[in-house]
Amino acid sequence: MRQPILPPSLQPGDTVGIIYPAGPVRNEEGFVQGLQVLRDLGLRIRCQLPNGSGTDYLAADDRHRLTELHRLWADEEVKALIAARGGYGCLRIISRLDWNFLRAHPKWLIGFSDLTVLLNSITAHCGLVTLHGPMISTLATADRLSFERFREVIAGEFLPCVRPAGMEILRGGFSQGRLIGGNLTTLCHLMGTPWQTQTAGKILFLEDTAEPLYKLDRMLTHLACGGLLDKITGLILGLFDPGHDDRLEIIRLNEQVWQRVLELTAAKYPVWAGFPIGHQRENYTLPIGMEAVMNSFTGTLEFLPQTCARP
Repeated sequence: MRQPILPPSLQPGDTVGIIYPAGPVRNEEGFVQGLQVLRDLGLRIRCQLPNGSGTDYLAADDRHRLTELHRLWADEEVKALIAARGGYGCLRIISRLDWNFLRAHPKWLIGFSDLTVLLNSITAHCGLVTLHGPMISTLATADRLSFERFREVIAGEFLPCVRPAGMEILRGGFSQGRLIGGNLTTLCHLMGTPWQTQTAGKILFLEDTAEPLYKLDRMLTHLACGGLLDKITGLILGLFDPGHDDRLEIIRLNEQVWQRVLELTAAKYPVWAGFPIGHQRENYTLPIGMEAVMNSFTGTLEFLPQTCARP
């Protein structure tokens, strides 16, 4: 497999484009605050509200959402694209992305949740490293460490994550592989399509929100039955929540998920849980497509940007 391309880092004064590839903005106040966070980092904003007719769950029709993504990617002043929010919609436009064009103009794509579709597909088809991290709608509410991680990564600093608070090592070991993953529901919906995530030899990370235990069990079992958990080199479980911030219920839900994962996975690779990625305030930015090392002896996730090519 060819070396993944690491897009140029962002510098103060650079322009960031805001895309709406999925759902509409629900929280206008949070969205405005997220834009201000970027401005406070010295970044310029290029944001055009969707003008195509959408639905109650789409920011605009497919043509407009796709056109705006391509338009901002083609803009030479725009150095990175950040999603306004997730929801649903990326699967509807994935088949019409211009892979050759995207590959020829490397830049960051940043988001999570439904953006899992675009992040992993662009990494796989274009060979570009993408960033699983906060979106505009969640940036202002990210906790301090998640914000610092976001700021460091977009500036090109890939510092190790050293045993984050709350992380549990369910199965120890040492492994290396390219990072892939994201939202569990979204990854399951990609199975059987041309954009199914190829997991062999990779470190897979998973998170989800507002799903009851039986649905999480079903989706994890689906991944296992499809062979997607067989040949990975490591598994990192992020945060799973029931859709509200009941800490006791979140702890109980995650412990049940951990137990099911151990039942479904082979003993030959490490499994970590409670890593700060997901729909809660804790959401560390992770570079999809970059080589990483899981060291269970120190609880450190180390990134290897030197394994990437630069444009």
